[in-house]
Amino acid sequence: MGITLQNTSYSVNIKERLDFSCAIFDQQGQLVANAPHIPVHLGSMSESVRSLIHAHGNTLKSGDVYVSNNPYNGGTHLPDITVITPVFWQGQPDQSQPLFYVASRGHHADIGGITPGSMPPYSVTVEQEGVLLNNFQLVHQGQFREAELLQVLTSGAYPVRNPTQNLADLQAQIAANERGVQELHRMVEHYGLETVQQYMQYVQENAEESVRRVIEVLRDGNFHYVMDNGSEIRVAITINHANRTAQIDFTGTSPQQATNLNAPLAICKAVVLYVFRTLVEDDIPLNAGCLKPLKMIIPEGCFLNPRYPAAVVAGNVETSQAIANALYGALGVMAAAQGTMNNFTFGNERHQYYETICGGSGAGATFNGTDAVQTHMTNSRLTDPEVLEWRFPVLVEKFAIRPQSGGKGAHSGGNGVIRRIRFREAMTAAILSGHRVIPPFGLQGGEPGLVGRNAVERRDGTVELLSSRAEVQIQPGDVFVIETPGGGGFGALD
Repeated sequence: MGITLQNTSYSVNIKERLDFSCAIFDQQGQLVANAPHIPVHLGSMSESVRSLIHAHGNTLKSGDVYVSNNPYNGGTHLPDITVITPVFWQGQPDQSQPLFYVASRGHHADIGGITPGSMPPYSVTVEQEGVLLNNFQLVHQGQFREAELLQVLTSGAYPVRNPTQNLADLQAQIAANERGVQELHRMVEHYGLETVQQYMQYVQENAEESVRRVIEVLRDGNFHYVMDNGSEIRVAITINHANRTAQIDFTGTSPQQATNLNAPLAICKAVVLYVFRTLVEDDIPLNAGCLKPLKMIIPEGCFLNPRYPAAVVAGNVETSQAIANALYGALGVMAAAQGTMNNFTFGNERHQYYETICGGSGAGATFNGTDAVQTHMTNSRLTDPEVLEWRFPVLVEKFAIRPQSGGKGAHSGGNGVIRRIRFREAMTAAILSGHRVIPPFGLQGGEPGLVGRNAVERRDGTVELLSSRAEVQIQPGDVFVIETPGGGGFGALD
């Protein structure tokens, strides 16, 4: 599915950066297996599938495809658009209910909103972040509903800027799903329906048991994590060794914010799923079984479980990273990674581009952090300089490891990077980032990593320092400079 999506997509964001995810789900919409794509997508997509089942489960037909990006129905933020295809089989006893579901989620280069690239630093409501799609029928029994889709995409207060690109990428997602449908049909024809369904159950039960074995060796812990804007994540992890279960309690976390750092509930669940999956050394697919031994308490109205119409665009990319660091801190297993995706967007009416930029990973008790790597909830590539400069009026002036930015310790944190982009055309540029004020923490006496830095160097030589979140008008000859944080160190130096 992923290879099909990469090969048939149009945007640089999906074709080159690989900012997409593909997965298959059982009849109840539970995640069964996935490709090694984007963790924040994979852990939350089942919420989108179950939302479709709840809304249209009794009316789904073979040849139907639906699309959604609603952050309050399993979505992450509006640019992440999920295409869901129910899977039927001609030999199934009940033709009225899908047997499985396949889905692909891609980060679209633009979905409207107040800033080109749909990652506005200063949005205060979800409407300002773009066009909201809530279980919209994309294909009706094999027919692509292009006119109806265009009507939705180009209407409203903040319509999409390049609908041709959206249509092309959505068609690529439909094709990816169709490949998944074909492969599931082949599997059922070869092994039989009962065997396939039993194995879908088995892989979830196996994942559940793997997580329970991990829980046996964990200890209670808690962590207090402060973000650059003062928002606080508080988490307490309580281990029940008798039942081999864990409770993850976010009580005390800051309330819903007037900013866009609110993370929809599905994101918080996705991070918990990711963290506990990474503790499992067995070779198992990330799936819903990993969550069964875990009880989560995420108070409604906090910024990890916000109420509509809270803005959420940074919650997916920034707050998700903060949650991951906080959980690893509470478990005591790893110092903070860079704790941000360094979301950089630029565009105008003709061009829209988005990238996330790597940094340093955190050190652990037995390992150093890694330099210049995408960490935790993101797993995307960075566009090759040749492709970026061919498709957009920019020059990559520098992309290098940022020396001495990782925290020192018995095991040192990884270094961040320095990225300089020179513009050849007037653009609006925006940065959504974190750890520009508060450094990524070290553990057990390890030093924190260096904070990041954002700036614009104007053509006349003046330098404008920017905050964690900023939007600026760029003129030809200006350079946008992003220095990403290093990871924290683990253990005191001798």
